[in-house]
Amino acid sequence: MVLKRIRQWLAAVFFFLVTMLFLDFTGVWHLWFGWTAKIQFVPALLALNVAVVAGLVLLTLVFGRLYCSVICPLGVFQDVVSRLGGRFRKNRFRYFSALSGLRYAMLVAFIVLSVAGCISWAGLVEPYSAYGRMAANLFAPLYRWGNNALAYMAERADSYAFYETDVWMKGLPVLVVAAVTFVVLVVLAWRNGRTYCNTVCPVGTLLGFLSRYAWFRPVIDASKCVNCNLCERNCKSSCIHIKSHEIDYSRCVACMDCIAKCPKGAVRYVHPKAVGKEPATPESPDSSRRSFLTVASLFAAGTWLKAQEKKVDGGLAAIEEKKVPERKVPLKPAGSQGLRHFSNHCTACQLCVSACPNGVLRPSSALGTWMQPEMSYERGYCRPECVRCSEVCPDGAIRLVTKADKSAIQIGHAVFHPENCIVNTDGVECGNCARHCPSGAIQMVPSAAGNPASRKLPVVNEARCIGCGACENLCPARPFSAIHVEGHEVHSFI
Repeated sequence: MVLKRIRQWLAAVFFFLVTMLFLDFTGVWHLWFGWTAKIQFVPALLALNVAVVAGLVLLTLVFGRLYCSVICPLGVFQDVVSRLGGRFRKNRFRYFSALSGLRYAMLVAFIVLSVAGCISWAGLVEPYSAYGRMAANLFAPLYRWGNNALAYMAERADSYAFYETDVWMKGLPVLVVAAVTFVVLVVLAWRNGRTYCNTVCPVGTLLGFLSRYAWFRPVIDASKCVNCNLCERNCKSSCIHIKSHEIDYSRCVACMDCIAKCPKGAVRYVHPKAVGKEPATPESPDSSRRSFLTVASLFAAGTWLKAQEKKVDGGLAAIEEKKVPERKVPLKPAGSQGLRHFSNHCTACQLCVSACPNGVLRPSSALGTWMQPEMSYERGYCRPECVRCSEVCPDGAIRLVTKADKSAIQIGHAVFHPENCIVNTDGVECGNCARHCPSGAIQMVPSAAGNPASRKLPVVNEARCIGCGACENLCPARPFSAIHVEGHEVHSFI
């Protein structure tokens, strides 16, 4: 019972901290607890964070799949749903044989998609990213609406303890995916506990190989067991076969429920030799080890290789909303190095989208980079002094950059469209783009050659432009800006 309580408290702490990373809009949680995202298995593997991966492997070899029951937010989320379901139906689980074919097929599919560079599609079943999409698109709006309600009430009481923040839909496709994922997980967890973890999740299957050889495991002492079936009927992984007194350790997530339920103390969390037996496994040790090494090597090799727009405040005048321009090359954040590196590392967890204070990141709807973040400047622009996305990215898709470096990274360049400029369409002076360009890449020159008194139009020096989008965002032309930023496939320093 003590072990179960410890496990539950640790799981609750990790679950709360990871969830708050997606809900928080102040940046405070990322400053102190951003590491909870970076110790997730697949993000750490993609970021080539050897220390974290080695630590998680060692944790599994010593204690079993504690990662799945303590650190993984999707696993803890399923435990919460399963616990709620258990209030209506007690002792509802039964042992069933592992669906090995489906498990391995999902793992192979994940590896193949990762090797093929379709990591965003592989991320559909990756647990941390799946939970991140739910938190960012389903839970975060509720959290922010609650904050705005408190801000409204505080303002009426002459208090500024809270302030309002925008709540907007980042993208319909990712919202639909998040909603479908939520429904599927709730149904599976409510009815069958950890079915997703042990039949679909590639991380669960991969760690399942290691957990067969964990030093500490729940072990059934047949001499004390009275075959009451309480352990089997309360195992949310359905991996305890009480008739043979065996546990399928590839599916056991070390939740300790069986230990807490056993009235005779016949289930203990020890090394198997402590009760005088080694548990049988479906495969011979040599065969199992070879299978693990083969799949793990392929998995590691694969990962190695590979809107709704904000309404502008126009006072009493109605101002037409801006439309998203068609970019030949999508814009990726500074630190992502370019399209190829970003697409081969980003699992579309939406953490950077949630953390962006300027509202420039949103999920892509293109098939090749589906749900991976890209930049657009209808709601704001990428401020040169902001490096929030590079600080929170857990999988190395956006490498950490300093504020000084960001001002010198060229992610794209501005392109001028004279047919949209209000100097030409309305016959007025402007110069907004030049005034707000932080790199001094835009200058205003006379529209008529040889006539210094003629109205001035912007000229872009592409060599100095860093693609921040200040010009595009602050351009008064509607519905399309007279200047837009075209992305670069490979980022460079200027």
